[in-house]
Amino acid sequence: MVERLVPDELWELFERVVPPAPSRPQGGGRRRYGDREVLAAIIFVTTSGCAWRQLPPSFGPSGPTAHRRFSEWSKARVWAKLHRLVLDELGARGELDWSRCAIDSVNMRALKGDLTGPNPVDRGKKGSKIHLITERTGLPLSIGISGANLHDSQALEPLVRGIPPIRSRRGPRRRRPAKLHADKGYDYNHLRRWLSKRGIRHRIARKGIESSTRLGRHRWTIERTMAWLAGSRRLHRRYERKAEHFLAFTSIACTLICYRRLTK
Repeated sequence: MVERLVPDELWELFERVVPPAPSRPQGGGRRRYGDREVLAAIIFVTTSGCAWRQLPPSFGPSGPTAHRRFSEWSKARVWAKLHRLVLDELGARGELDWSRCAIDSVNMRALKGDLTGPNPVDRGKKGSKIHLITERTGLPLSIGISGANLHDSQALEPLVRGIPPIRSRRGPRRRRPAKLHADKGYDYNHLRRWLSKRGIRHRIARKGIESSTRLGRHRWTIERTMAWLAGSRRLHRRYERKAEHFLAFTSIACTLICYRRLTK
């Protein structure tokens, strides 16, 4: 089970970003479970959607142990580093297409926690939103979370700035798409000017003039990526009180999407 959820190639990448285990000069305490077993347990929770207390005993670490390590690694930004490392490997192999990128968001209900708000498309029920930028083939480059009541347009600038400098097959690292596609939720002149100043061409549907469906032949890839994210059942509904934990699960899901492309 552990080797299936955490293949050798993924484990080698994870070893490069995981912080060393804390030392115990005084000795004593319980035996610390291996990082690979704990990582497999965290990936199982992400993909299956089970609660920490329902974690099968075959993994070794108990649910509270895996959750404690998950919290430690989230504070150390391990998941964002792992996502960037996988993107670097894809970029070095020429697997990233920067010619057309797309931006969109998806809502889900939230039971509690930070960065939640009334969802205007779900009768005002409490919810959160995942914001995403993908490259031409649908691989996630930048992610963010917010309350469900945050307008999509407010996430564009932070998401574009959040694209990390990623290795290229030739030349310097890259972090700006050549063109960005978006629906009517991003139809604001100040966003067009902001993108143009950064040398990013834009294709944003205009309210009352054209239909968002005309962008479908280029934006369908990000819709497919949203469906890939739904494959991680932990993201169907937000259970985490802390926003950093919900963002961590989102980062893990995006990393798994990118890693599957890496191993094709």
